[in-house]
Amino acid sequence: MQHMHIHPDLRQATDLQAKAQQSSVCSGHPALNAQLPGGGWPTGCLTELLVRGLGAGELRLLAPALRRLAQAGKKILMLAPPQMPYAPALAALGLPTEQFIVIRATQSADRLWAIEQSLKAQGFGALLAWAPQQTTAQQIRRFQLAARLATGPVFLFRPLSEQHQASAAPLRLALLPRAYPGLGVHIIKRRGPVQLDPILINLPVPGRVMQQVNANPPANPQVPHNSTAVVPSLSTSQIKGLPHALDRLSISNPSPLHS
Repeated sequence: MQHMHIHPDLRQATDLQAKAQQSSVCSGHPALNAQLPGGGWPTGCLTELLVRGLGAGELRLLAPALRRLAQAGKKILMLAPPQMPYAPALAALGLPTEQFIVIRATQSADRLWAIEQSLKAQGFGALLAWAPQQTTAQQIRRFQLAARLATGPVFLFRPLSEQHQASAAPLRLALLPRAYPGLGVHIIKRRGPVQLDPILINLPVPGRVMQQVNANPPANPQVPHNSTAVVPSLSTSQIKGLPHALDRLSISNPSPLHS
């Protein structure tokens, strides 16, 4: 059987590096690369990252790949992050903040719409999207279909409680905090053999990457010069009518944020 020739679009269940595997972006973590189909974060498909809560190290896990993409001039879309990206911490990870676009979407319906439209736009190096709590299997399937044309990795953050729910995402990882600065990555689903044991990764330690944002900021805040954060560049109202042209929208320079 091992010498049998099979169709190039098919693969054996034990073949982790199948010839038909899509391209990937190096994760920057050798132990993780060895267990990811294609040897890195896959492009052209959905990757689910399941977390118990904010601050498990999810952005530091992605930082090496995001840094490589940003330094190559690619834009990084962050869609509806639960807290505001903190510019000094991003810079400490080597991430150029001018390459980031933050899209605000507070309502679940707006967020679901914005994720799908962002995927159709295809004008990004990587997309990081935080799905609403009520995201259904049908909606995940729509995201996966839209992600098939993406040229960069697509990360969808979901609660760890959804790990037993059906999902069309080809790659699903549970992020499990370990002794600081460790992170356990449990591969729940992948194209290839089953991986039972979590992969232990030591993450870089630059400080907090996200900070709490005032839910009702003043209209004209007076900002101290020593307080810096990445401010949202877009809102869902700015995307409306431009479903395939996010890459053409202007990028605002990171500016101080009132705390």
